[in-house]
Amino acid sequence: MRRPGARPPPARDPYFRAELLLRTATRHGLLWAYNPEHLSEIRRFVAAGLRERASWYDTGQKTTLVARLPAWIKSAKNRDEVLRAIDRLRASLTTG
Repeated sequence: MRRPGARPPPARDPYFRAELLLRTATRHGLLWAYNPEHLSEIRRFVAAGLRERASWYDTGQKTTLVARLPAWIKSAKNRDEVLRAIDRLRASLTTG
């Protein structure tokens, strides 16, 4: 059990267990990406005004990148906060 105010453990790649450097905390949870392309894909999805599902989506085959995102990232009410967090990560790429 973590102490209140303690830093969360670093996000890690599930296979290699390498620490992910593209990560930032939000009030809903940790937002992370493997690389700039992954971050751009998440941004495109979050920024989209209309999100249409593929015909096979409701068959239980939720294996796409965006289907597996946490609900708080996909929620329209969190869109602005998630986009700001993504923009912070993108800015850190150019300054780092």
